[in-house]
Amino acid sequence: MRRPPRLPWPPGSVRIVRSVIAFRSAKAASLGSFRGAKVASFRNFRGAKGDDQTLIDRTLVGFGIRGGWQCLWVAILFSVFASPVCSSRVWAQAEVASITDRSMEWPDSSQWRRVLLLEDYNTRVVVLGVALLGAACGIVGSFTLLRKRALMGDALAHASLPGIAAAFMLATLIGADEKSLAWLLSGATLSGLMGVGLILFLRHQTRLKEDTALGIVLSVFFGAGMAMLGVIQQMEKGHAAGLETFIYGKTASMRAADAGLIAVASLLAIGSCVLLFKELKLLCFDADFAGSRGTPVLWLDWVLMALVVLTTIVGLQAVGLILVVALLVIPAAAARFWTEAMWRMAWIAAGLGMLGGVFGAASSALFPKLPSGAMIVLVCAVLFLFSMVFGAKRGMLIRSLRRRRLNRRVGRQHLLRGIYELAEDKSSRQSGSDRPAVSMRELQQLRSWSKKSLQATIRRAMRDELVQLRADQVQLTHAGWAEAARLTRQHRLWELYLVHYAEVAPARVDRDADAIEHVLEPELVDELEALLDQQPLTIEVPSNPHALTESS
Repeated sequence: MRRPPRLPWPPGSVRIVRSVIAFRSAKAASLGSFRGAKVASFRNFRGAKGDDQTLIDRTLVGFGIRGGWQCLWVAILFSVFASPVCSSRVWAQAEVASITDRSMEWPDSSQWRRVLLLEDYNTRVVVLGVALLGAACGIVGSFTLLRKRALMGDALAHASLPGIAAAFMLATLIGADEKSLAWLLSGATLSGLMGVGLILFLRHQTRLKEDTALGIVLSVFFGAGMAMLGVIQQMEKGHAAGLETFIYGKTASMRAADAGLIAVASLLAIGSCVLLFKELKLLCFDADFAGSRGTPVLWLDWVLMALVVLTTIVGLQAVGLILVVALLVIPAAAARFWTEAMWRMAWIAAGLGMLGGVFGAASSALFPKLPSGAMIVLVCAVLFLFSMVFGAKRGMLIRSLRRRRLNRRVGRQHLLRGIYELAEDKSSRQSGSDRPAVSMRELQQLRSWSKKSLQATIRRAMRDELVQLRADQVQLTHAGWAEAARLTRQHRLWELYLVHYAEVAPARVDRDADAIEHVLEPELVDELEALLDQQPLTIEVPSNPHALTESS
């Protein structure tokens, strides 16, 4: 058989024809398996050895194409129609590689700028939605926390699952859109309200405690929801994929319509709390007193539960029904460490919830492989830990400093009172002694002080110019004597009250009075001492109702 002659090729036609052959090879291989297409890919074809011109000639002759310009037109037509398909295959392979890739890279400066400046549309939508949701959950959660119903949101979130499943099944049966967000959230709302009603019924009509009712409703409704999801998986109609997002949340895929729904519901919850702030505050602190004043307690209870249902249902989109309780509890609990006023607590909780939502969504945008709902909860937890340590009113640091100041003040009071009582005993036995000095050994025997702690207490009293130390003798100054007399008077008033009204034996009254002073909170001790200080100091110090003994 005669070999066909070589034909002249137009410029650039070799590269185009090679692309066409690579596409046909990839198409033939993809019929068997998508992964097998990589064997016949363009990269492997480029690495093949041999005469490219001869290979192209033989391939085209086999197709019945002999002319060079004819080949060029065929190559151009194939390249025009095959280019989108080839590019889609390349992107599909890249997507598969990105799904299986588990590595995590630190974001560069451009990614930081895009997230912090909210340059991306999706980032703006997500941040706006979770910020308003966090603010609403913080305010509503403040009332539920003080009402001692912090876990009500958890029970309602779990109670909404059977409503979501029932709404999906009903929409499938009637031919409606089973994935409609309004349809699914309506079912979740009805189911949540049923859960609220069952909790209130069990609490009012039975002797069960509220935590028991919460546990029953939470477990039963969630179990029913999981069973219904199993039934949905067996249904011939409807596509159940995506319903699990209501369990774990889907913040990253939030659309503008979802963010608008969250914004409307959040603003409605915040506005209701502002309008009913006084009534809800009275309900949280003393429901019985509110009822005696004619306040509709049951109606307010239902309003508060409705607000919890509202924020919980819209929060399913952001963090899911498992983690939504964190937005209701953590910001309110963190705000409790910063203030004692209710209105400050509510707005601080709103701010902390908003910060948790914004920084959680931003961190998830910077690290796309981290789930947004979990990051929001973790940021809220960090804010809670910071508040627990550095809170201005109830933080661990301020409480430890306050306790330290109280212990030092109690130690100084014991020192001054001990010196006064010993000097008082010496003055009764030694005439002409105005402010007799006492030895450190006598003080150690009186209060069972260690030598180190006694010396430290004396040094602090000397800095306040209350005592003087000469060798081993400690003596009160004029200011120290007046302060010691005041403290001894107050302590003996405590003792007289316990002896005459509490029927405490005089031999034990000194220890009991000390126990009362030390067990009570510093604020209450200050209040009682302020009441005693209202009496003029011209009143003489009562006599000691018990004998002065060692370690008294």
